[in-house]
Amino acid sequence: MKTENKKYLKLSGLEPLIITPESNFINVGERTNVAGSKKFLRLIKEGDFEEALSVAREQVENGAQIIDVNMDDGLIDGKEAMVKFLNLVVAEPDISRVPIMIDSSKWEIIEAGLQVVQGKCVVNSISLKEGEAEFIHHAKLIKRYGAAVIVMAFDEVGQADNYERRIEIAKRSYDILVNQVKFAPEDIIFDLNIFPVATGMDEHRKNAVDFIEATRWVRENLPHVSVSGGVSNVSFSFRGNDPVREAMHSVFLYHAIKAGMNIGIVNPAMLEVYDNIPKDLLERVEDVMLNRRDDATERLLDFAETVKGTAKESKIDLSWREEPLQDRITRALVKGIDEFILEDIEEARQSVSKPIEVIEGHLMTGMNVVGDLFGSGKMFLPQVVKSARVMKKAVAYLLPYIEEEKLKNPQIGDSKNAGKVLMATVKGDVHDIGKNIVGVVLACNNYEIIDLGVMVPPEKIIATAKEENVDAIGLSGLITPSLDEMVFLAKEMQRQNFKVPLLIGGATTSKAHTAVKIDPEYECAVVHINDASRAVTVVGDLLKKESSVSYKENLKKEYDNFRKDFLKRQRVKTYISIEEARKNKFQINWKTSEIKKPNQLGVQILKDFDLNILKDYIDWTPFFRSWELHGRFPNILKDEIVGKQATELFADAQKMLDKIISEKLLEARAVFGIFEANTVNDDDITIQNSEFRIQNYFFRTLRQQSQKAAGKPNLALADFIAPKETGIQDYIGCFCVSTGFGTAELASKYEKEHDDYNAIMVKALADRLAEAFAEFLHKKVRTEFWGYASEENLSNEDLISEKYKGIRPAPGYPACPDHLEKITIWEVLEVKENIGVELTESLAMWPAASVSGYYYANPEARYFGLGKIKEDQVKDFAKRKNINLEEATNWLKTNLAD
Repeated sequence: MKTENKKYLKLSGLEPLIITPESNFINVGERTNVAGSKKFLRLIKEGDFEEALSVAREQVENGAQIIDVNMDDGLIDGKEAMVKFLNLVVAEPDISRVPIMIDSSKWEIIEAGLQVVQGKCVVNSISLKEGEAEFIHHAKLIKRYGAAVIVMAFDEVGQADNYERRIEIAKRSYDILVNQVKFAPEDIIFDLNIFPVATGMDEHRKNAVDFIEATRWVRENLPHVSVSGGVSNVSFSFRGNDPVREAMHSVFLYHAIKAGMNIGIVNPAMLEVYDNIPKDLLERVEDVMLNRRDDATERLLDFAETVKGTAKESKIDLSWREEPLQDRITRALVKGIDEFILEDIEEARQSVSKPIEVIEGHLMTGMNVVGDLFGSGKMFLPQVVKSARVMKKAVAYLLPYIEEEKLKNPQIGDSKNAGKVLMATVKGDVHDIGKNIVGVVLACNNYEIIDLGVMVPPEKIIATAKEENVDAIGLSGLITPSLDEMVFLAKEMQRQNFKVPLLIGGATTSKAHTAVKIDPEYECAVVHINDASRAVTVVGDLLKKESSVSYKENLKKEYDNFRKDFLKRQRVKTYISIEEARKNKFQINWKTSEIKKPNQLGVQILKDFDLNILKDYIDWTPFFRSWELHGRFPNILKDEIVGKQATELFADAQKMLDKIISEKLLEARAVFGIFEANTVNDDDITIQNSEFRIQNYFFRTLRQQSQKAAGKPNLALADFIAPKETGIQDYIGCFCVSTGFGTAELASKYEKEHDDYNAIMVKALADRLAEAFAEFLHKKVRTEFWGYASEENLSNEDLISEKYKGIRPAPGYPACPDHLEKITIWEVLEVKENIGVELTESLAMWPAASVSGYYYANPEARYFGLGKIKEDQVKDFAKRKNINLEEATNWLKTNLAD
């Protein structure tokens, strides 16, 4: 046993580092990590490795006993950068005297580093995330290279986020490494995941104490191992308040080190001496860290305002807290302040005979004010969603009391609501931001909302509507096939003799489509809702007993007249045959046309892409539009009417974006490919590249068939690719990007906290990041991977305005409205296998925050609208796609609905 007790972790650079029980805490310097230092990232991007070495030198001089080297960045060749930097470190004795931590999420980079590093290093990291086989394979290689290893508390299910999961994964990993791989136990370091505390979410209250207790268990039950972690994560909720963060780091380390944590990434500048922390602050921080009080977070938040340096002098006006109870509740609802709502609701509960009266009285009085202000344009949508957050928190507090009252008095009924509305995004569609906003606004006006979520089959909508005896049904959809789903539901509701109004909304819907396609199929009222502010008035009029009959009759007449006028206004266009249209195709002189052979052919994959890079590529204008604040960014921030609210919304978005990026709450992935291509048979693009096993795939395009004026061509996307018969080799690209991994889970967490505002915010930002990723990747393709515009130097405004050379059309959009073409993109790029983005039965992308399309490089390529096509092209298209005519007809009718 004495021999066993002397198994210590031994690392080395030029000098040995032996970590014994008597050793002080080992600090890892992370400024040579491109994700941990903007300066280091910039130097590596610019190729200034000599200056980058000075960052490493400074860390060692400041006391780092191990330096963490990470080169994971989408704009860097990580493998090349890792090898070059480590080779340079070897020649610097004042740096290379300490051990190196080779840090990467990509095994090829880790292995490249292992092949050149001197001494005994640490690999950061491996885990069971990809299964035991991959874990064992990497562990054996690390053992062969003679390195120690950090093992993340991560398995096939996901990241360990509680005590039980931490010890379960640590035990399993240890047994595999020690018993199967025969890995020296002293060379194992566990990273048990340090997560933020004091976030306001109940599930985060035990983040610190679970880590500390798991550390204790690991050190007591898994002999000879070490425990590490990144300490700054624990204080993330208090960014900008250094005194509190410093105290939190010190308190956390004090308890974690006592439990056995012996290695970690800590910024010495962000530490306070434990004994020097003011007692009142220390008490509150320890209450949070050790989860000693239910109100620990609130107490620390309140106290933090008094220790914020210069910020502490700007006092928050709390004079309204002296006002009467109803005024306080109303103000909290109008201003979206949830800090004091529970104590006010408890006071209100004590003042009434039944808890339900607080909802029917105090809360609805306040929400009526919110409704009036919103209806008169004095409040805007983001403020209303914040009001809903306060309302939901208050109702959640009252529900247990209401249920208790019901048990005592079974005759007591539920609170009277204004009506029950079922809402659903239809089958095959995954987008729900607009639906959720309308639901929140209706809920604020005392409607009970039954939200079935996304991809809801018609039979579930029908069955739930009957079971819940709803007063109205709201359908939402973004992609064009959703329009057919809505028509089908209207027919089915008619067949089953429904008598409830049908509300239609979503990006592809319109009053014209609703009037022409849906309204004739259903005898009861059908109405298109184009924004949330109209929803309350429309639903109120539909359900109002005294006037609903006349309102519905007038609505039917309005839509009937609209339909007749719309059909009258349709210009009678002359259409030509597909053969004639092909003869009039767009002509390019291929002998003189610019065709650049891509610098890199084939398929490439990007995973765990740094979201921080995408911030500069975000187009913010659609973000404000999704919150029904209309105007161009950044001018909208100074708008006389919505400027103040837009500025507040933008500030909240920036905070959430920073949180998403720093905590890596969402994951960005992309797959793209560039291939040899030629047009064949006028409208088909064949792609092949034997080197990359891409052969005999076809992208099928559709051609305009309307009669054109002289000199105007009938366009198809195939016109922008050189025909096979020219003998000229051309090229085409396709892609799929997603920033949606983690969105549903994160939004769901906020929804469970009754926080619709942040749930909607997360989804809106994920959508913006996906579009930014598509913009960024297209730029990289133009300037580097394909390189046909290598000298391009455009601002983000120029990119948004599409001032670049080439186009990136997408299936489902005007130039190529056929969503079926996504299937070919998914096959060519193996999208699902490579990055996990899937297609629903209606060919929507899941996760929702995803973008896909093509890359065309020809300078004459342009965007256009296909318009309507004739039956001869549908038949021709079905033959080319090898699908039956009915299937082709149904798809094209749906996609060309308007």
